[in-house]
Amino acid sequence: MKLRHIALSVPDVAAAQKFFEDAFSMTKAGDAQNGVYMTDGTMNVALLNKHGKVDGIDTNGPFYGVMHFGMWVDDLEQAEKQVTQAGASYLFGRPTEAKKSFYEVKYKDPSGIVFDVTASGWKGAVKNVKPVE
Repeated sequence: MKLRHIALSVPDVAAAQKFFEDAFSMTKAGDAQNGVYMTDGTMNVALLNKHGKVDGIDTNGPFYGVMHFGMWVDDLEQAEKQVTQAGASYLFGRPTEAKKSFYEVKYKDPSGIVFDVTASGWKGAVKNVKPVE
């Protein structure tokens, strides 16, 4: 099994779509029942309106689902500029020379969703997916 889809509950689908386009260069793959599907060509992210029911789940109250997601980037400084210009705010985390392990920098998008940005990845994940032959 490979993770290729994640759904996020957002208060404003259009604003979230614009953020994903501007911050992560993702494109709209299609419409969802209560939102839109965004893609980077490998991963699909559903941005769904958090009001009402989504797949039979009442999302008006507390919705326990995704805690955060992570983006693997080529250039951390360029990615930081891109996500902050798109409206994200820095939370915490910075790589240091002494730290040779995996790390991530945490941000919050305009909807309040937390995400990580890393240039070194996560254990068990691969950055570039090999094409199926």
